[in-house]
Amino acid sequence: MALTAEQQAQVDIQTAIEDHRATKQAAAEAKRAKLETLRIAKEVLVENRRTKTVAEAVDINDEAITNFASVLVQFVNS
Repeated sequence: MALTAEQQAQVDIQTAIEDHRATKQAAAEAKRAKLETLRIAKEVLVENRRTKTVAEAVDINDEAITNFASVLVQFVNS
């Protein structure tokens, strides 16, 4: 049995709403995963710095954290 035009329009609207919700949820999850990767990278760098001697220790900056986070992401995705 075929749907009426009104029923098909309702199905199309519901599908569009669900697609939009799924897209928003995926974007939010990707952002959460990125933030978690940055947090882990920072914690690892801080712990590694803590275990070094004063002469070996270097400052941790945002570039070091984002670079290490990129390395973590590449490792996880490989």
